[in-house]
Amino acid sequence: MWLFKNFRRNRIKKKPFGGDWLKIIEANVPYYSSLPPDDKIELQLHILIFLSEKRFEGCGGLKITDEIKVTIAAYACILLLHRKTDYYPRLRSILVYPKTFVAPHKSYLPGGIIAEGNIPLRGQSWQKGPVILSWDDVKHSYADAHDGQNVVFHEFAHQIDSSCGESDSSEVLKRRSSYIAWARVLQKDFEKHKRAVSKNRPTLLSKYAATNEAEFFAVATEFFFEKPQQLKKAHGELYNELKRFYNQDPAEL
Repeated sequence: MWLFKNFRRNRIKKKPFGGDWLKIIEANVPYYSSLPPDDKIELQLHILIFLSEKRFEGCGGLKITDEIKVTIAAYACILLLHRKTDYYPRLRSILVYPKTFVAPHKSYLPGGIIAEGNIPLRGQSWQKGPVILSWDDVKHSYADAHDGQNVVFHEFAHQIDSSCGESDSSEVLKRRSSYIAWARVLQKDFEKHKRAVSKNRPTLLSKYAATNEAEFFAVATEFFFEKPQQLKKAHGELYNELKRFYNQDPAEL
């Protein structure tokens, strides 16, 4: 099975990367222009494979176009640069709504009370299910590439995080000594951020990053790629761990 998958992917890599797709990336993915030539080629190959293996579904009346597919694939594949990857193997489908969508939500209150309701979302990632995105919010993400908010980076960081060190995770998570250092820094910065938010002190990362460790990692990933200099200054150790995790250094691009 693995040999067949590699054979098929090698065939896909030989396909030409269409000029229209390249125009979409150059227009909608500002990070692409900062990459060295070899990384641009690597990203194109990742996109070819990603689009051949994932199914895009339009929801709420949205018609899926090449612009939607290529833009989302490009951001998802930026997280895979410089690493051995199986292309988010648990993921089969990407559902795209035209704008913010409503999803059921449970809140666990003191005393064992569970409050259920619906909340508006711009993105959602399921560990053994689809990634769901709002196209309006994807467009907002690339309209301002330096605001630290990118819904595709965020939701696909969750996909990597939920892989638990398998397939699409960095070598950082596979070596015990590296993992211990990674976990220590992530936990320390998360607790520091949570305390700052609870005391209403100004923070670089959003208040949402204080929700839990998974959200802290996803938000930190957004800042790593969109506001690397600021993240490096405010969270130096965390930046260095993310640099090792993603095998990239956006602050130097």
